[in-house]
Amino acid sequence: MLEKTTRVNYLFDFYQQLLTDKQRNYMELYYLEDYSLGEISETYDVSRQAVYDNIRRTEAMLEEYEAQLGLYERFEKRNEIIQEMKEKLSQRQLEDVESLLVQLENLE
Repeated sequence: MLEKTTRVNYLFDFYQQLLTDKQRNYMELYYLEDYSLGEISETYDVSRQAVYDNIRRTEAMLEEYEAQLGLYERFEKRNEIIQEMKEKLSQRQLEDVESLLVQLENLE
């Protein structure tokens, strides 16, 4: 569950501008502010089921945006390469760092 929450939070960070205000508000309250479905439904005077459906649809939209644009995947790959570069630098393996730098440049 924690992995899913972390992934959705990252996807939300990358793609929130593509969402409606309502979708953004529900996601912020649910994932960032840790509101329950009931609390959100009371805040917006809608049913708990409406909030649940909206959040699930929004999650699916975020996954679709990621499938098409791949911003989060490139972010993760970039972080992996940077971490590996730090390890190689600390070990003074400069040839390997050059190779990793090329990989980093080719991510975009």
